[in-house]
Amino acid sequence: MRRAFRLFVLVFPLLFGSAVARAQEFDLLVVGGRVVDGSGNPWYRADIGIRAGRIVEIGDLSHRSAKRSVDAKGLLVTPGFIDMMGTDSLPLLRDPESAQSKLRQGITTMLVGEGESPAPQNERSMPPAVRTGGLQTTWRTYDDYFKTLEAKGVALNVVHNVGAAQVRKMVIGEEDRAPTPEELAQMKELVAQAMRDGAIGLSTALIYPPGAYAKTEEIIELAKVVGQHGGIYLSHMRNESAQLLEAIREVIRIGEEARLPVHIFHLKAAGQENWPLMKQALNMIAEARSRGIDVTADIYPYIRNGIGLSSFLHPRHYAAGRASFLRTLGDQKVRAALRREMETTSDWENWYRHVGKNWDNVLVCWAPPGVDRELEGRSIKEIASTRAVDPWKVFFDFVQQHELGVCPKSMNEEQKREALRAEFVSVCTDAPPANPATTTATHPRAFGAFPRILAQYVRTDKVVSLEGAVRQMTSLAANALKLWDRGRIAAGMAADLVIFDPAKVMDTATFAKPISYPVGIEYVVVNGQVAVERGQSAGAPAGKVLRFRP
Repeated sequence: MRRAFRLFVLVFPLLFGSAVARAQEFDLLVVGGRVVDGSGNPWYRADIGIRAGRIVEIGDLSHRSAKRSVDAKGLLVTPGFIDMMGTDSLPLLRDPESAQSKLRQGITTMLVGEGESPAPQNERSMPPAVRTGGLQTTWRTYDDYFKTLEAKGVALNVVHNVGAAQVRKMVIGEEDRAPTPEELAQMKELVAQAMRDGAIGLSTALIYPPGAYAKTEEIIELAKVVGQHGGIYLSHMRNESAQLLEAIREVIRIGEEARLPVHIFHLKAAGQENWPLMKQALNMIAEARSRGIDVTADIYPYIRNGIGLSSFLHPRHYAAGRASFLRTLGDQKVRAALRREMETTSDWENWYRHVGKNWDNVLVCWAPPGVDRELEGRSIKEIASTRAVDPWKVFFDFVQQHELGVCPKSMNEEQKREALRAEFVSVCTDAPPANPATTTATHPRAFGAFPRILAQYVRTDKVVSLEGAVRQMTSLAANALKLWDRGRIAAGMAADLVIFDPAKVMDTATFAKPISYPVGIEYVVVNGQVAVERGQSAGAPAGKVLRFRP
């Protein structure tokens, strides 16, 4: 018996040793990095073993085998960053390379949908070909749209909201009126179907028509449907300036009455006279949280926002339809009345007042095809001076003829610092994916928001600690989106990672040159696959459509 046992001990490694080694093999092994795990805790040094898209082991794995190893010595390893407002996933369909503007920032997951959303759709709401880049809109439900994305393949993870303005447009159109009980029932069913298909929640953009026409009670009714499905409510609020506090109260009320968590997109206090409101806004959110109301917010790290130039006019003027209103701008009396309104009233999101009534603070950031690209990077005042005309003529002509994208200088640095010090504030780009080969202009946040946090607010200004900033860009956002298996480095979590040099990471995109990738981010891993290697695109798309399932 003893001889048989000794024989077994000798033979077992020969017969089964290679199988054991294979069972221990990792798909990817990240070696020697300083791990900032997303929880806010101080960094520690460890290896990370990944198998089948998941983190399976953390520790000293130097004697273990792997199909591929990444040397992270001298670098930081963090969870993949989460963009709390990526605006649109249609670019991923029409131009897969556009994902690089996200990935090379370290973004491995982005949230999509504000007032409008890619789905649901009907004949009334179909986006024009210019917005889709000629992409044929064949889907109607989110289930169809998600299948379309999955068939195409996506390079990063995407999470989707259902836009309240989207379902409003499907049922009511662009009219400024309340829905009938029958129409509201239709809207609620569209929201319910989107939630069943895997949307994470309801989102609004309450300064843009037709979303601006929705009363609080209408939003509450739609949000109740989302709450019943375990989702969340997210909002570009009704006001981000003089009525900022009232707008936050509305968001909180929706959360309380609909019984669901709420999130505020790109929190800001626009307009110099309103900058002191940011501290009060943060205190209001903190107080609500102390009462047990789940309220969070995000920011982008720039003092210029990005909007359409037509947003400088009161949204009520578009109530009878955008095209019919724009035709009236040829009348000089109409222009004069609109100018008086912009110069004298503040009962709405008046961006002209927010920039100090100074057209030099309104920068043209992007122009549609067929429009002179030389306009980009120049202010309305500068363009008017070049043409030897009044800036108001330039403004009205542009609104009537083209939808230009502008970047108003409406914020200050101190409010950004105050927001980043708040424990409930995460980070967004508020920009869609963009491919430098096909994109002519954009806001620099499209290429640099997340590295800018690390370079300016962590390394240079020391507003927040490195570990604190990583928490804001990872686990805080993951918790808000109920992505329980992302945003942290721990065994069992999805293997979304960013590996970067903390001394070199930096945004290079500026308003003069916005299409420029950051530096210092060496590797990005999406679901266990290397997506960025030594700062360059690498590998097949490894992202997923993350369907919400409560």
